[in-house]
Amino acid sequence: MKLGAVEPGARKRVPLHTKILIGLALGALAGFAARQGLGPGSEVLGKMVDWTKPVGEIFLNMIFMIVVPLLFAALVLGVSELGDIKKVGRIGIRSLLMTIFLSGIAVLIGVGAINLVDPSKGISAAQKQTLIQEHSKEEKSVGDPVQEKDKAALGMIPKNPIRDAVAAFSGGILPFMVFALIFGIALASIEPEKALPVKAFLEGLFAVSLKIIDYAMAIAPIGVFCLVFGSAAKLGYELFATLGIYVMVVLVALAIHQFVTYSLVIKFIARRSPLEFFKQMRTVMATAFATSSSNATLPTALKAAEEDLGLPRQIGNFVLTVGATANQNGTALFEGITIVFLARLFGVDLTVSQQFMVMGLAIVGGIGTAGVPAGSLPMVAGVLSTLNVPASAVGLIVGIDRIMDMSRTVLNVTGDMTIATCVASMEERSGGISAIPEFAAE
Repeated sequence: MKLGAVEPGARKRVPLHTKILIGLALGALAGFAARQGLGPGSEVLGKMVDWTKPVGEIFLNMIFMIVVPLLFAALVLGVSELGDIKKVGRIGIRSLLMTIFLSGIAVLIGVGAINLVDPSKGISAAQKQTLIQEHSKEEKSVGDPVQEKDKAALGMIPKNPIRDAVAAFSGGILPFMVFALIFGIALASIEPEKALPVKAFLEGLFAVSLKIIDYAMAIAPIGVFCLVFGSAAKLGYELFATLGIYVMVVLVALAIHQFVTYSLVIKFIARRSPLEFFKQMRTVMATAFATSSSNATLPTALKAAEEDLGLPRQIGNFVLTVGATANQNGTALFEGITIVFLARLFGVDLTVSQQFMVMGLAIVGGIGTAGVPAGSLPMVAGVLSTLNVPASAVGLIVGIDRIMDMSRTVLNVTGDMTIATCVASMEERSGGISAIPEFAAE
C-alpha cells in the first residue's frame, strides 16, 4: 500500500459543521420530547436541564475566556494595517473610504431589516422572563440598559484598561475597545522598527486566540446539544420558530447587500457590468461559502483578481490582503442584526441612540473580527454585555450560525473584490496606478 493512500474501507470524516447541525437537531428533538413527555413544569425535566447545562456552559466559557485577548490583538492589528494607508497614499485612502462606506450601508441594511421584521415578537413576555432567569444565573441579571449606556458614555476613554478588560462582561468591553483602537493608531504612527516587536507579539497572540477558538469548536457539537436541549425543554417550539425567522432576516439582508448594493457600486463607481463581475467571482464566492474563512479564500481571491477581473496586481494584493482582516461587510451586517435581535429577545428594547451605537460597534467589529469560522461570536458576546444582556445569549445562535457564517463570508470576500475593482477603476480614470511593493503577495 502506498504511503498516504486511503484504505478502501476507510470512512470519510464528518465535517465539524455537520456535527454541530446534528447536535442542534438531536438537542432540539430531545428537548421537545422531554417537554411533551414530562410536562413543561415537571421537576424531572428541570433536573435534566440542570444536568446538561454545565456542559453547554463549558463550551461557552471557552469562547468567552478568549474574548479580551482576541479583540485586543485583532483590533490593534487591523487598525495598524489601516494606519499604513499614509504610506501608500491615494490607493489606501480610497480603499479606506470605500470600506467605511460599504460597511456603513451594510449595518444600515441589517439594523433596518431587524426593525422591520422583529422575530422576537414571537416570544411571549413570560418566555422572555424565563430566558432572562436562565441566562442570568451565571452572570448578572438584565437591568436598565439606559443606565449602562450612561456608564459607557462617561467611561468611553478608560482610566484603567486592565480593569475594563477584567470587567469585559460587566460593561467594560466598550472602553477596552476604545483603548485598543487608540493603541492601534499609536502603533501605526511610530517607526516601523519599533513597532515590529509589538506587532509580532500581537500576531502570536492572535494566532493563539484562534487556536483556542478551534479547541472550543471541537466540543461545539456536544455543547450545542446541551444548550439547545435546555432551550427546547424550557421554551418549546416558539423559540425555534423565532430563531428561524431571525436566520431568514439575516440571509435576506445579506442577499440585498450582495446583489443590490454591490451591483450598484460596480455599475456606477467601477463602471463595469455587475453580471460579468459576479460571473468572474463565482469560484471565489464558492470557496468563501465552503470554507467560511476570508483568510482561507485569500489565495483564490488574489488569483481571480489578476486573471479573471484583470486588476493590477499591486492594487489587488494590497486591497485583498488588508481587506481579509479589515473589511468585513457581511460580519458587520450580521453583528448589527444579531445584537439587536438578542437584546430584544432578552427584554432590552434598544433606543435609537443605542442602535446607532450598535451600528458603530458593528463597523468597528468588522475590523476586529477574525476571518475564520465563528470568529464573530466573541465580538457579539462582548457587545451584548455592554447592553446589559447576558453574554451567554450567543449560545442560542451557535448551532444555527454555520449557514449564516458561510453566507456572510461570501459577502466579506465579495466586498473586498468590489473595493479592489472600484479602486482600480478610479486609479485608471485618474491616470495613475502606483505600485505598492511592500504589500505584494509573496
